Amino acid sequence: MATESASDAALIDTSVGDSSLDGLDASQALSAQALSKLRWRCRRGLLENDLFIARFFERHAHHLTVGQAQALYALMDLSDNDLMDVLLKRRALSPDKNPAPVREVLEMLWA
Repeated sequence: MATESASDAALIDTSVGDSSLDGLDASQALSAQALSKLRWRCRRGLLENDLFIARFFERHAHHLTVGQAQALYALMDLSDNDLMDVLLKRRALSPDKNPAPVREVLEMLWA
């Protein structure tokens, strides 16, 4: 399975435009500054999405990695309605938007 993750990581650009994340090792712990920026970026226009995301941060904020933050940034690029459909499992992400790190974060959001 590690081979799949390595190949998935090679297919996606992990740059998210956040200097506190870009260029860092994906397994590195997320800094307090990067976590603060991530929380701000995750604010959504639909209450349903905000509920999923608030629960995610309550459960996982203290141990997030750079790679998980980058995957969450990728999910936040979805429109509110598309994100809600994915979070409610009404539809799956297209394969190009669903590499292993994104799947990992989705599992964390669904837990």
